[in-house]
Amino acid sequence: MTPSDQFASVRYLVDDVQAAVDYYTGHLGFALGFNAAPAFAEVTAGRLRLLLSGPSSSGARATPDDAAGGGGNRIHLIVDDLDAEVGRLRNAGLSFRSDVVAGPGGRQILLADPADNLIELFEPAN
Repeated sequence: MTPSDQFASVRYLVDDVQAAVDYYTGHLGFALGFNAAPAFAEVTAGRLRLLLSGPSSSGARATPDDAAGGGGNRIHLIVDDLDAEVGRLRNAGLSFRSDVVAGPGGRQILLADPADNLIELFEPAN
């Protein structure tokens, strides 16, 4: 394997690549890197490269049937003001999969993209 010092990459399988691109770029501040919709696109935020693979992409075709369901994995996005982000996203019509929860490290809430992949918004404790 060749290490990359530029990005950490995560692949999300999505039903609609363009809807996922619109979601991540329009609501969560990602930038479009490459778009080959309806098969594939990549969006980036900082050093995170999110690979959005539609049903016809090679990444989706390589997934065994018994592993096709989503797990508890999620991308973790750090925000400065969780309450402000939650308000902004609710005003944009997004719904959340959890309430805000707090722990010793900070506060977090979960939302899901159009393909039901989880996203954790996290505000670190001061």
